[in-house]
Amino acid sequence: MVGWGYSKTNGPATWASLYPIAGGSHQSPIDIKGSSCPCDSSLTAIQVMYQDIRISELSNSGHSWKAQVAGGSSSLKGGPLSDEYVLEQFHCHWGKTNETGSEHTVNGHCYSGELHLVHWNKTKFKSFAEAAAAEGGLAVLGMFLVVGNEHAELGKVSKLLPFIQHKGQAITLTDPVNPAAFLPGSGSYWTYSGSLTTPPCYESVTWIVFEEPIQLSQEQLDAFRAMKSYHPTECCPEDDLGGCLVENYRPPCPLFDRVVRSYKDKMEEE
Repeated sequence: MVGWGYSKTNGPATWASLYPIAGGSHQSPIDIKGSSCPCDSSLTAIQVMYQDIRISELSNSGHSWKAQVAGGSSSLKGGPLSDEYVLEQFHCHWGKTNETGSEHTVNGHCYSGELHLVHWNKTKFKSFAEAAAAEGGLAVLGMFLVVGNEHAELGKVSKLLPFIQHKGQAITLTDPVNPAAFLPGSGSYWTYSGSLTTPPCYESVTWIVFEEPIQLSQEQLDAFRAMKSYHPTECCPEDDLGGCLVENYRPPCPLFDRVVRSYKDKMEEE
């Protein structure tokens, strides 16, 4: 059986037939209507702490690269969150060209990619698996990517991607990673209640999407696009993506009755 993916035959338009919640009313991503989002004075700056983060495995899932966290300590608090969350993994979404790639859009504008830092609620749950399907179980920090200067911290990942070209391949990162370096200079963000953007699309995520994008080099983005979505022992699939791991993003979903709130970095207002 062919699993879910991003081609025409198994892409986002087909997911709800296998995962009914993907057709729910709190799905992600969404198109963020920028300046029309209400500024909520009850929101605060997010508080993050990442110390000596170790990546047990950098893998090619066939849908993206994923860095699995297995060491160090982390904490995500503040902002819209009433509990403490810890980092589980981070991964990325990108397009075939620099004009597409992000999952969330802003006033219809698509960025060249989107980086997701996935955290789980350690105040209420004992594990990521337990938290993943539960309301308030996950919090994801989303950063838009634009082509510009090389990103040194992201380089720890991109330089190893040639070793995990095919689905199922994995490698260990020997260098500790500082995920705080993935956060933009501005603390301004949008937040709303949503879901995982990949199956099973659980509606368990508090999204915190930063307004300011971060930069990576064209070479780093090209290293993402050089990855393949099939196993090394398989023939290249005859789909519209040609077996290339590109266009691995879900289009915006309807907002329905949800409200996207905005927090503005106080340092920028002074």
